[in-house]
Amino acid sequence: MSKASSSAEAMPLAGAPGTALPTRSILVLLATFLVMFAPVYQELAETIWSTDEQGHGPLILGASAWLLWSQRHAIFAGPARPAMGWGFGLLTLSLVAFVLGRSQAVIEIETAMQIPILASLLLILHGPGALRRAWFPLLFLVFMIPLPGAFVQALTMPLKQAVSVVVEQILFWCGYPIGRTGVTLSIGPYRLLVADACSGLNSLFTLESLGLLYMNVMNYQSRARNVILGILIVPISFVSNVGRVICLVLITYYFGDEAGQGFAHGFAGMVLFAIALVLTYGLDRLLAARFDDQEGRRGQKA
Repeated sequence: MSKASSSAEAMPLAGAPGTALPTRSILVLLATFLVMFAPVYQELAETIWSTDEQGHGPLILGASAWLLWSQRHAIFAGPARPAMGWGFGLLTLSLVAFVLGRSQAVIEIETAMQIPILASLLLILHGPGALRRAWFPLLFLVFMIPLPGAFVQALTMPLKQAVSVVVEQILFWCGYPIGRTGVTLSIGPYRLLVADACSGLNSLFTLESLGLLYMNVMNYQSRARNVILGILIVPISFVSNVGRVICLVLITYYFGDEAGQGFAHGFAGMVLFAIALVLTYGLDRLLAARFDDQEGRRGQKA
């Protein structure tokens, strides 16, 4: 009887003799997790995820789920050493915070609790080793937490101001009849307000998350390379957003206000991500010329 129960609870890992994947326990915990957070996802889909500013949330959730599933064998590799004390302690605190956030309708707290709850389940199910190996998919979930309003307000205006100044200077140097009052750009007969969505704050978080996902998929071994690429995504995001605003200003100047506010507005968003991806890839190739050569020399010495 005990042998049959043991075989039902665990599935051997391919290529990992002596280890087992607790399939039934994972499915039960996953089902419980989804039931708990289904109302949160529904609320996010009806509110924040339906906006242009934070519509990247489902992509972050999907990418994290994919990473956890694709790495499940590595995460649960080795003998299980459950940390029941730490796991249940963290789970209790997380559930209390989740209930508090749910009762007070604080969607930021509700969404954020995914991370410690998943971490506590890994501690209970397998131990610190599983949590350590799952650090990136869990950390990646940070990017789907809605940004607090106070934080957004504190950063939006300085970013809008900086974007407006840079766009004005670039177009002025190129000979266009442009002026600026605060965050309002005047070009020819048109006046364009650099709105909150054009500040680049949300695109910064989206591009940073894509950059981290790219580095994780590429599995670069150099910590310095990863840190440099991660930091430089911030100015890349700013430059890309400047390119987006310039695109909108020029479309309005040449084709009128209706063109600038219609299809072109969405097209400018595509331009932003195109510029960011090209700059990120180009920077990665520059870093590769240095770090790949260093790794190659280390390999020859070894």
